[in-house]
Amino acid sequence: MDARKDRYGAKDLDRLFAGSNKLIAVRGKKAQSFDLKKGGYDRAELEKSVLGPTGNLRAPAMRMGKNWLVGFGEETYDEVFGK
Repeated sequence: MDARKDRYGAKDLDRLFAGSNKLIAVRGKKAQSFDLKKGGYDRAELEKSVLGPTGNLRAPAMRMGKNWLVGFGEETYDEVFGK
């Protein structure tokens, strides 16, 4: 996906994350994990975590198999990708 061409807003999240197991949303040093497979998470909190001030999906957004990583945080990237 190319964020310069494709915009994803709140209405697109269900389709975008369909079939995914886990989402980690990072803002600075704060990382929040959502279990997409089980559900039970607060939809408003998920939207707040993954959408930027323009209402579009924040960058960087990466799908890794059935998991998503949205946003950037050095500590979280070290944990996810290994240092």
